[in-house]
Amino acid sequence: MKKIAVIVPCYNEEEVIVESYRRTKQVISLLENPAEIIYINDGSKDRTRALLDEIADSDPSVKVLHFSRNFGHQPAVTAGVNHCDADLAVIIDADMQDPPELIPEMLTLRDREDANVVYCVRKSREGEGVFKKFSAKMFYRIMNYMSEVEFPLDTGDFRLIDRKVMDEFDRFKERGKYIRGLISWVGFKQVPFYYEREARLAGTTKYPLSKMLKFASNAMLYFSKKPLKLAAGLGFLAVIIGLLLAVWFTLGKIYGFSNAETGWTSIITIVTFFGGVQLLTVGVLGQYIGILFDEVKARPEYIIDEKKNFRKKKEKGKEANHVSARNVEKVEK
Repeated sequence: MKKIAVIVPCYNEEEVIVESYRRTKQVISLLENPAEIIYINDGSKDRTRALLDEIADSDPSVKVLHFSRNFGHQPAVTAGVNHCDADLAVIIDADMQDPPELIPEMLTLRDREDANVVYCVRKSREGEGVFKKFSAKMFYRIMNYMSEVEFPLDTGDFRLIDRKVMDEFDRFKERGKYIRGLISWVGFKQVPFYYEREARLAGTTKYPLSKMLKFASNAMLYFSKKPLKLAAGLGFLAVIIGLLLAVWFTLGKIYGFSNAETGWTSIITIVTFFGGVQLLTVGVLGQYIGILFDEVKARPEYIIDEKKNFRKKKEKGKEANHVSARNVEKVEK
C-alpha cells in the first residue's frame, strides 16, 4: 500500500487549525493506505504553534515543522515536500477552501489514470470578491502567454503528486519558487480534477493585493524571458519613433509645413515617452538582476526552528567513524 502524506502550510491559522486537523484526520483514517499529516508553521504570531504542538503530542501520525520566522507560503510548501517520505502527497491549505474530503476522489482518479499529478481546477471560487476573481483569471492567462510552458488555468497549489515528482522537485534549488508552475514544468502524466472551491472557514486571507502582486511578478520573472523581450521591443519602437520624428521635423523645416521650434508640447511628449521607455527597460533589467543576486547568495530558502514527530536520521559521518573504529579494534585483536 502506498503511503500518503497531506502537506498543510499554516500562517496565523489559530481559528481554523483544529477544524482543519479534525476534517483531514477523519478523511485519511477512512483510507486503506497508511497516512500522515505534515503541518508547516510558517512563523505564525498567534496560537497556531501551540495548537499544532498539542495536536502532534496527541497524534503521532501528525508531523510539524516550525519555521524560525515567516518565510512565505511557497517555502512552506517546499519544506513539506522536502521532508515528505511518503509515496504520494496532497498539498492543501489550512483554511479549508480546498476541502480535504476530496482526497479519496483524487486518489481514485490518480489510480484510474495512472497519473503522476492530479491538479485541482476551480470551477467556482466562493467567498471571494469580483476583483479577486477577475485578477486571478487574468493572471493565469497572462502567465500562459508570457511563459514558455503551458500552465493549467484556474489552478492553485491544491494537488496530488507522486514520489517521482517529489524526487524531481527536491532537485530544484532556486529560492523564488512558483510551485504550481514548477510541477507543470516537470512534466510526466498530469490530469485535471474539477471542484467547487469553498469560502474560508474563518479568518482572513494571507494574500492581500501587495503579496499577490509580488507573487505574480516572481512567477512571471522566474518562468519567462518575455519581459526582457518586451523591454527590448519598446526600446526598438522608441528608436523608430525618434527617427520618424527627426525626418518629419527636418522635412517640415525645409518645406515649411512644420514649426518645430515653437512646439514645446511635442518636445515634452517626446522626452516623457523616451524617459518612460528607458525607466521601464532599466526596471525590468533590475528585477532580473535582483533575482540573480538572491540566487548567487545561495541562502537557505527556509530555516527550521523545531521538528515534531520526525524520525532522527543517523549522521553519515558519525556512522562511518563508528564503523572505522570497529575495524581498528578487529585489526588490533
